[in-house]
Amino acid sequence: MFKKILIANRGEIALRIIRTCKEMGIKTVAVYSTADKESLPVRFADEAVCIGPAESAKSYLSTPSIIAAAEITNADAIHPGYGFLSENEKFSKVCQEHDIKFIGATPEQISGMGDKSNAKATMLKAGVPCIPGSKGLLKDVADAIKNAAKVKYPVILKATAGGGGKGMRIVWKDEDMEAAWDGTRAESLAAFGNNGLYMEKYIEEPRHIEIQIAGDQFGNACHLSERDCSIQRRHQKLVEETPSPFMTPELREKMGAAAIKATKAVNYEGVGTVEFLVDKHRDFYFMEMNTRIQVEHTITEEVVNYDLIKEQIKLAAGEKIKGGNLIPQMHAIQCRINAEDPDHNFRPSPGRILTYHAPGGHGVRIDTHVYAGYEISPYYDSMISKLIVVAQTREEAILKMRRALGEYVIEGVKTTIPFHQKLMEDPKFCDGDFNTSFMDTFEF
Repeated sequence: MFKKILIANRGEIALRIIRTCKEMGIKTVAVYSTADKESLPVRFADEAVCIGPAESAKSYLSTPSIIAAAEITNADAIHPGYGFLSENEKFSKVCQEHDIKFIGATPEQISGMGDKSNAKATMLKAGVPCIPGSKGLLKDVADAIKNAAKVKYPVILKATAGGGGKGMRIVWKDEDMEAAWDGTRAESLAAFGNNGLYMEKYIEEPRHIEIQIAGDQFGNACHLSERDCSIQRRHQKLVEETPSPFMTPELREKMGAAAIKATKAVNYEGVGTVEFLVDKHRDFYFMEMNTRIQVEHTITEEVVNYDLIKEQIKLAAGEKIKGGNLIPQMHAIQCRINAEDPDHNFRPSPGRILTYHAPGGHGVRIDTHVYAGYEISPYYDSMISKLIVVAQTREEAILKMRRALGEYVIEGVKTTIPFHQKLMEDPKFCDGDFNTSFMDTFEF
């Protein structure tokens, strides 16, 4: 087992990792930018190293600074959390070269799953259902129109290096293809430095359902059931829950088996997520594989009583998976509480938190790094906290979330709490009648 782990991240996930390390008897090193000097991860880690100014490119995305911090503190492993360098092939490789264990996927696994067209080819070979689309990258507009005739409209153009909702355009007819092609290529090049595009069939009324997986260094793999992440705005998740209200035992068995195939196809090591789109007929298609811990891992932990960060560390240390596939025994919902103003198109609301009172009670969990007096920085993601509830049924979980949101007091910045309160009262949401387009018509 590792003696000291450096956490190459910030905010609530850094604090989450520190807590698990302490419970495992592992020393921790926090790295921080000048903007995060007063953060809780810095306060609670055994050691802390400043790695640069507030800008992410000069701190949390600076491989030389992070590796140097690991070397001067004699850390034998680095946990990247999510975001930043968590799915960076070069960073994983540099860790290998410096004999520091990267608690995540290998460079080969990140490369194989990070490139969308390569990932799709791998999944097709493994027998995982994939969305019909182009074979590899498209050459030009004419090639795109030719492929659209085979795939059938509507289609979606996607950046091969895309993510976070960027580099995508839906096309409904030939006449719109050229404008969509030019716009998607330009956005992809600006966001990812790569303008390669591929095409897929556009799935109407889709659910975004992901399967939590784990794989060890001995070729073993298991899944920990699904999470429904369909409540999104501009492809950014707002609410997640497990089990999905759309799921059936038969569908769970099929999707779980497909996720295991995907995991074994790349000899995956660690915890990760296989993400699917599920249409209204409950046909499912591989979307992508995230080779890291997810923001929403918390709800899975609550329904199967499983510390995913601990498991991630154990797998990285060379331990075998213990047990098999797990099915939810409870129902959990997570609301992402962001420093955003839902009354003004979810505009970011940085600033100082003047009053902070978190809800409590049975079945309520808060993952956060903020406190009264904490400054929400404009440099980073606007997440304040993750509010998680767990109950025996979905109906009870919704009622518990309403109660918890009503207790949550954050003053000094605008938050998404009022949005979540309205969502939890919405008849369609309460009935489980939603898909990824839900927010297009939801009135706040």
